[in-house]
Amino acid sequence: MSIRKFACVAALACLLPFVEARAYEWHDSIEYKAEVGTTLSGGAHTPFWLQSNKYGFSGLERNNLWLRVGAFKHIDEAPRFSWGAGVDLGVAHRMQSTFIPQQLYAEVRYRCLDAMIGAKELSDGFLDQSLSSGSLTQGWNARPLPQVRIGIFDYADVWGCKEMFAVKGHIAYGMFDDNWWLNRWANPDYRYSLNTLYCSRAIYFRGGNAKKFPLEGELGLVMDTQFGGKTWIPAEGNREGYWEKHPTYLKAWAKAFIPTAGGTDTAPGEQTNVEGNFLGNWSMSLKWQDPSGWMVRLYYQHFFEDHSMLFFDYPWKDGLYGVQGKLPANPFVSDILYEFFYSKDQAGPCYWDHTSVIDYQISARDSYYNHYIYNGWQNWGQAIGSPLFISPVYNDNHRLHFLHNRLISHHFGIKGTPSRQTDYRLLVTWMRSWGSYTLPLPHPEENFSWLAQVNWHPQSLPGWNASVSLGMDHGKLLGNSFGVQLAISKTGWIK
Repeated sequence: MSIRKFACVAALACLLPFVEARAYEWHDSIEYKAEVGTTLSGGAHTPFWLQSNKYGFSGLERNNLWLRVGAFKHIDEAPRFSWGAGVDLGVAHRMQSTFIPQQLYAEVRYRCLDAMIGAKELSDGFLDQSLSSGSLTQGWNARPLPQVRIGIFDYADVWGCKEMFAVKGHIAYGMFDDNWWLNRWANPDYRYSLNTLYCSRAIYFRGGNAKKFPLEGELGLVMDTQFGGKTWIPAEGNREGYWEKHPTYLKAWAKAFIPTAGGTDTAPGEQTNVEGNFLGNWSMSLKWQDPSGWMVRLYYQHFFEDHSMLFFDYPWKDGLYGVQGKLPANPFVSDILYEFFYSKDQAGPCYWDHTSVIDYQISARDSYYNHYIYNGWQNWGQAIGSPLFISPVYNDNHRLHFLHNRLISHHFGIKGTPSRQTDYRLLVTWMRSWGSYTLPLPHPEENFSWLAQVNWHPQSLPGWNASVSLGMDHGKLLGNSFGVQLAISKTGWIK
């Protein structure tokens, strides 16, 4: 799309916020949002925190533009039965695609039971999306996956526990929707997969009630699987490239739900381990919420690939370690966060599948987010979990592979509300990468990235928000970049 055409569409869309609207109760109305924005940057690419953790609605190329319009009917938690729906569309210049159908979904709720179909921006809700570097499995860095999801999406109190114990969880099946992009971006000299299917299941428990006692604990398990589809096998020697299909019959869907070894119609590695790409994480936290307004929360996320570190077969060295504090109301700082991320171990440097000669199994060298058949834990080139595993979209050779999954990181976040009309956040991240066990770096590479964002929402213009963000990268890992991101949005209600 040319800049002239983009400007015409943007001008027409900017008239939407001026349609007749009144402030009705949210559960009685349709919420609309229109946004126009641009990122101007110099250097290697768009700075890391100006394009990461935006549900994939972003662009790595410098100097991009976007227009986004959405309408949403939210679920009302008060009645026994309620329904919701949403449509969220965008057009962009210098992003992965010109037209972006970001969200399109419908959902229903009966009591605490939920069902949803379509693509909706979701997360596990375990971390602070405004400050955290990102969840290890179900983060907010990639475009949402089309799926059918059922479960208890929000915590529901367990009967008879006097509001001291709650549970939530889900089961979902879906499909990756990045075929169009893969066919245009992926390098045919390397493997890549199309029509990949998806299975997700999760359960979380929460103990305690801050209204009765300040201490709360949380424990969750998330498991995801990529399966089905077909994989391009590149040419080698005198052999031509070809497509290899993977099982999609009912048994394959069942094995995606309960990870078990594949049959004779799968690759040898699938027969030895589990069918498909199986991964997930454990999440656990303790929170002290003082009635005076103070809050301290300690949390830990442990990532696993296959069965090797699902339990305690190997030491749990890798993970995301975090602490977040909330201060009593003040005009300077409301939240402070620090996270330490470590992924160098991956159950160790050795791997061996047992054979009749050496009947011993060493399930190490997990190569987080990668898989030898599938495209890895990414959608449209962006990591579905934490962006700290540098996404394949950064790869100059267009290989769908996470080249940097053995790394450490220190991440800081601060946010506050100086006035009723302004709020801000600051993110600072330092990373050091050793590459991967398969493709180690000759020397570790480092990177320093930061973000400074200010939002202005004037009281005289209800629903309007102007955002200014500055971002910078410095180091060999990502290259040197500096940029500014400007966005204006209008949110309101239509009866």
